[in-house]
Amino acid sequence: MHDLAPITAFGLAEPILYATQSCQLTERPDVALASVAARLGVEEACRSVIADLLGADAPDPSVWLASDIYSAFWMGPDQWMFSADFSNVEDIAARLKTSFGETASITEQTDGWVAFDLTGEVEAVLELVCNVDMRTRSAGYASRVSIHHTGCFLLIEASDRARVYAPRAFAGSVFHGISQAMSSAATR
Repeated sequence: MHDLAPITAFGLAEPILYATQSCQLTERPDVALASVAARLGVEEACRSVIADLLGADAPDPSVWLASDIYSAFWMGPDQWMFSADFSNVEDIAARLKTSFGETASITEQTDGWVAFDLTGEVEAVLELVCNVDMRTRSAGYASRVSIHHTGCFLLIEASDRARVYAPRAFAGSVFHGISQAMSSAATR
């Protein structure tokens, strides 16, 4: 028997948090991730499964969709990233493999990425830290962005909520970049 305890991307027992008067940045270690890639010749069948899981057509570029259990965004042609809270679906890859069968290749991504939730006055912060014009974006927007010289995914959940997925190995760098932008935005 092992005496193991889960740790965050920062090697801590509890998620890291940074707050200013107008924003809060929170690490979310309770998010399960898996990539879905449609297999050649059965792309439409794969899209049909996605529609069943999300209650809407498979996300196109720049689109993020959420259902009661899953959320997903487009990563490339016939490729999507799915997420779910651990409380609903901790073993996301196994569950998605059951749903997709032979229509898609599913790859566990949970330990490869770190999720950060940014709440509050996110527009000013995100415009300082990445290449997205927030005035032209609304809820449901998803994009690949560069934050602190690191390729990340940005999801806009609402005008005051965004989620950033960063490679786990760069968690500290991305957290630092966003927290510095928060501090700069707060002094404007």
